[in-house]
Amino acid sequence: MTAFPALVPLDAPLLVGYSGGLDSTVLLHWLWRSAQAAGTPLRATHVHHGLQPVADDWVQHCQQQCAVLGIELAVHHVQVSRDDGHGIEGAARLARRAAFSAELQAGETLALAQHQDDQAETFLLRALRGSGIDGLAAMTADSRLDGHRLWRPLLDVPRSALQAYAATHGLQWIEDPSNGEDHADRNFLRLRVLPLLRQRWPHATAALAGSAAHCAQTRALLDEEDAELLAHLEVAPRVLSLELLRQVAPERAARVLRAWVRRHGAAPLPAHVLRQVQNELMAAGADRQSQVRWQQHAIRQWRQHAYLLPAALPVLPKGWQAAWDGRAPLQLPDGGQLRLLGTDRFEHPLDLRARQGGERIVLSGRTHSSALKDCLQREHLAPWRRAQLPLLFDQGQLLAAADVVIAAPLQAWLQARNAQLQWHPGGW
Repeated sequence: MTAFPALVPLDAPLLVGYSGGLDSTVLLHWLWRSAQAAGTPLRATHVHHGLQPVADDWVQHCQQQCAVLGIELAVHHVQVSRDDGHGIEGAARLARRAAFSAELQAGETLALAQHQDDQAETFLLRALRGSGIDGLAAMTADSRLDGHRLWRPLLDVPRSALQAYAATHGLQWIEDPSNGEDHADRNFLRLRVLPLLRQRWPHATAALAGSAAHCAQTRALLDEEDAELLAHLEVAPRVLSLELLRQVAPERAARVLRAWVRRHGAAPLPAHVLRQVQNELMAAGADRQSQVRWQQHAIRQWRQHAYLLPAALPVLPKGWQAAWDGRAPLQLPDGGQLRLLGTDRFEHPLDLRARQGGERIVLSGRTHSSALKDCLQREHLAPWRRAQLPLLFDQGQLLAAADVVIAAPLQAWLQARNAQLQWHPGGW
């Protein structure tokens, strides 16, 4: 049996996920001792899922145990959705993560109690789902949750070592009755499959967790290469060059696309959507405005580039109008913003409107007006962004289409003051 690790040095305040079960009880006690030695703040949080009749008793148990140690405990009551397609286990996991994220304070690290046996189960589950290297890497000891460090310090420690620690220190914990049922996939592996494997291969748990670690090492190397390639392919934030992407091997392109959406916080690309991107958007003869969608996200093609966007981009309402003097940022009805930088205000309030079509504008160095539509095409402004453009007028004369096209009079006025317009479209 692997010995339980010694006290760990701590240099940041901790929030410990505490369910009251064996694993989190051991984690909390061990980190409490470490925090006492290091003089580091430590709190705990308990998530009340309401899935068991005795859930209220669990809260009371956790409160009592934390009171004995002098640990502050925050309790979160959550609703676990049964209809979101994730199953009870997946929905409960999402609810816990949301509760942890809401509870974390500035500078805190979240510590969770997953151990070597959990890692082996995760590896098997993902292998049975046909996962590749990324999935088989399973859990990592260090990751991120909404800008905070997520730390699993016991990931290399077998459950038997946790049991020995609990016995040595006389710890008390609760048993979830559902842990003895094999309906859930993870419980089936834990109760039936892994004990059978260990009969033949006593080291099975450590071996499976070790395979996950090897996959994690390979994934780290691939991620590093993906990041280097993505830096070359992403020509602007959320914009990939399809011309350059087509020069990459399909397997590498698939990894880059997954890394791209992950970098910008979008939901992971499902396999069937990834195939759509490769077959419909990346094909040389693809429709120049084709798109694919998943969850709340979309990838649109336009002029040999792929754009990562919300699935439903807001637009300015038809007939929308507003007056603006430039003194404060103007919040647009699509969630965007228009700002005047470098000077206090315009000489008098100007009118803002949504596009209606047929507008004309006089550009610097021209004596005649130009169709705004032609100007926007020359600026390579994507069609969906044109629908969001706020137009700035002065007594019926078009002065600017946001900060994309600016008329000669306003351009001269801005240059004389070293000022500029700045537009942030809604939904980006």
